[in-house]
Amino acid sequence: MTDYTEHLRVPPLRTYRLSYVSNLEINGTAEFRVNALKRLGHTVEPFNVSHFLRGHRLIEAVRLRYPVAPAVGDINRALLQHVQNTRPEIVFFDKPVFFTPRTFRRIKETGAKIIIYMQDNPFGPRKDGCWLQFHRVHKMADLLCTFREADVSRYESWGLPYIRSMFSYEPSIHFAPPPGWSDKNRDHGVSYIGSPYEDRPAFLIQLGVDHHLPICIAGGNWNKALPHPLMEKYVRNGYLGGKDYREAIWRSKVNISFVTKLNEDDIAHKSIEIAACGGFLLALRTPGHQACFEEDKEAVFFSTIEECAEKARYYLDHPEEREEIARSGHARAIKSGYSNDTQLTNILNYFA
Repeated sequence: MTDYTEHLRVPPLRTYRLSYVSNLEINGTAEFRVNALKRLGHTVEPFNVSHFLRGHRLIEAVRLRYPVAPAVGDINRALLQHVQNTRPEIVFFDKPVFFTPRTFRRIKETGAKIIIYMQDNPFGPRKDGCWLQFHRVHKMADLLCTFREADVSRYESWGLPYIRSMFSYEPSIHFAPPPGWSDKNRDHGVSYIGSPYEDRPAFLIQLGVDHHLPICIAGGNWNKALPHPLMEKYVRNGYLGGKDYREAIWRSKVNISFVTKLNEDDIAHKSIEIAACGGFLLALRTPGHQACFEEDKEAVFFSTIEECAEKARYYLDHPEEREEIARSGHARAIKSGYSNDTQLTNILNYFA
């Protein structure tokens, strides 16, 4: 069996009994983290939030936007029963939006530590509308995991315990193509795999229409962002996960990555995954991306659409340079510990 912890940068100082509380959809990043924790030797009892969220779409939308009793009473009672049955040392909340201060107090009374792992931004300008309970409970956590500088400043000013983490890749899913993979295996030119957030539809269509680049888009909800003729021309696939996502990166000569500005992000999760998959990364130039990858050696960056188009065209025409940068970016992701295993070990070593 493959040892995906082979490149772990820091060893676990001890192992724990954990309850992992999240929406554990198949091929979701939360499921990847559960698998990584098990690989690292921890005893993990998953609590799948999605089991309590099935029903009429309107009811679920109301529950998400207004997560108050009695709408969330069943999930809170079930979690407390789960904790009583499994007696975890740590309860690891991945995006807790349904759990009340009473539930947090009852968990802490058992002696368990509480970690909140939040890749989204509950404090930024995006205003998703689901953060009512999170704002009530986050100051009760024993450790908050932060992913952006804006949250570091907030938690420091509030005197809250935090650790800086990062968007990470799953080594059992995100790995380089087999030896000998080359442009003869790549039938996609300039790819974007993801959702039509912010200005991405206009940006990508301008690359295709005005700059005449071979744009290939995959992801959900593009039918809501593009008219049918542009959908027909540029969108190849809907949502891609797991093996399909990895192979779409492999089949692309250039993989474009943005950041979600309304989340105050300066690193894209997708950028880390593209590099881990051995893909050539063309990403928005941000301080975060520049800290993760050496520019023009491990990844290539752009600040304007003109720069993006120019660099995409150049590297389409220079496959050897493109291959070398992709190999170096992949090596950097491994060497610098951008995997789930290293990032989760850093978090849990906080309590050792």
